[in-house]
Amino acid sequence: MSKNAGARKSAKAARTGAKTTARRKMARPRRREIVAKSPQRGAHELAGQNREIAVSEFFAKNRHLLGFDNPSKALLTTVKELVDNSLDAADEARIPADVEIRIDQLAEDRFRVVCTDNGPGIPPESVPLVFGKLLYGSKFHRLRMSRGQQGIGVSAAGMYGLMTTGHPVRVISRVSEHQPAKRFEIAIDTAKNHPAVRKEAEVDWPYEHGTSVEIELEAAYRKGQHSVDSYIRQISLANPHARLVYLPPGRETDDEAIVYDRVTSELPPETAEIKPHPYGVELGVLMQWLRESRSRNLSGFLTSEFSRVSTRTAAEICRNANLEPSQKPSKLDRARAEALHKGIAATKIMAPPTDCIAPIGKELLESALQAIHPADFATAVSRRPTVYRGNPFLVEAALAYGGALSHDDPALVYRYANRVPLQYQVGGCAITRAVTSTDWKKYGLQQPRGAPPLGPMVVMVHIASVWVPFTSESKEAIAHYPEIIKEIKLALQDCGRRLATHIRRRKRLADEEKKRSYIEKYIPHLAIALQEILELTDKQREKTEASLTEMLERSRKL
Repeated sequence: MSKNAGARKSAKAARTGAKTTARRKMARPRRREIVAKSPQRGAHELAGQNREIAVSEFFAKNRHLLGFDNPSKALLTTVKELVDNSLDAADEARIPADVEIRIDQLAEDRFRVVCTDNGPGIPPESVPLVFGKLLYGSKFHRLRMSRGQQGIGVSAAGMYGLMTTGHPVRVISRVSEHQPAKRFEIAIDTAKNHPAVRKEAEVDWPYEHGTSVEIELEAAYRKGQHSVDSYIRQISLANPHARLVYLPPGRETDDEAIVYDRVTSELPPETAEIKPHPYGVELGVLMQWLRESRSRNLSGFLTSEFSRVSTRTAAEICRNANLEPSQKPSKLDRARAEALHKGIAATKIMAPPTDCIAPIGKELLESALQAIHPADFATAVSRRPTVYRGNPFLVEAALAYGGALSHDDPALVYRYANRVPLQYQVGGCAITRAVTSTDWKKYGLQQPRGAPPLGPMVVMVHIASVWVPFTSESKEAIAHYPEIIKEIKLALQDCGRRLATHIRRRKRLADEEKKRSYIEKYIPHLAIALQEILELTDKQREKTEASLTEMLERSRKL
């Protein structure tokens, strides 16, 4: 090979290698240069993303917490909140409640709910806040039995209606026949948790006083155990002093209204507001109260802030805490506040007063239960008030047995808290736990493990308290406090013993009836046989038949 040819080959190989190297370089991904941010810059950027969240905005995104999980439940929750407010208002004003619930179906998935009551009405200046602001109400800071507690329910129902249909809440209210009725259209500004009044005007309204609330919402109407129909029936049972008129969807005329008349004209006992009991206060809360107190000395703070604390009891608490009664409450540090908290626990203090609770009463429970479920036997128990975490509560139980109820299905269990039916979260409720853990076999009933008893029976349990420990904001189940479960079981066992007596008596009567039928069936044949054997006359046969019947009846009763 010539020199020139070798040079040309070397040059070509060099060019080929250069191209290959270039292609490889182009195929390689370029490495991104990572520039680390300074910690101070990253912290400022994250902090700049923070902003305040209004409570209405939070619940608008988490409406399932308030009971608006699905369309059928949304309709029930809306009706429940409206009826609860109407009954509370009438009871506080000492007015026999008349409540009308009207549900109109506007489309396949759209309904209009209207609740009208004869309560005291709402002053015009308060109407926007009541229906257009969450956590606005008069019941949260009062230790007094009431159906509502948090000031969320009715405004949350209006917010749900606004979100799903765009229609504001329409309210008509009148406080006196001497003042005109006013009509409002109210929306909720969820970013600010503030009411936006779209319209306000005076209107002609036939009622002297009361309130009418109209909410349009996306929903679904279902029948069954968790339906609005069942809720209205159950709430009439726990409120026998109220008259309820229910106009269900799908009716052709208003003449098809379902009316639940009053069982009694007597109003529930008026409940008093009480102060917190010392046994229920927690250390952090106690420290806050001490800081905010205007009392001049510790003894005055204890007697003024708590129920059942006299001057003598306050002195004993201070002695157990090694604190001087003359110390100023706002000057106590954390260590001395903790000593005071332990001193309270070490002091024997009288149980809180119970005039803040209004039970239904066993007589009314029996009559109301019989009015809805006519049965062969009904009984009710109203327990004495007791305490959990310093809060007084009372348990009532009732049951109806027999009648037209099914013999093969599990017993119906109605759960109530402050006269309000609880229809969801059955398995997570203290009432269900108490019913299923009671040994019903002792009382003559069959019972699968971990389930209610079988048989033709309805069980009703009502808890009345100044503060019901619900498991969530939707108020559908009661927390498993051992004190509450114990009281429920004691009430159910009392009802069960009475039921067992009834079942034994009924069984004995059935046996007697069976024996009587044998006597009536076979004695005449026996008398005829004796007549033929002993050649008795007809008169002697009749006398023998009467003697045998009397003797067998006497032995049957023995």
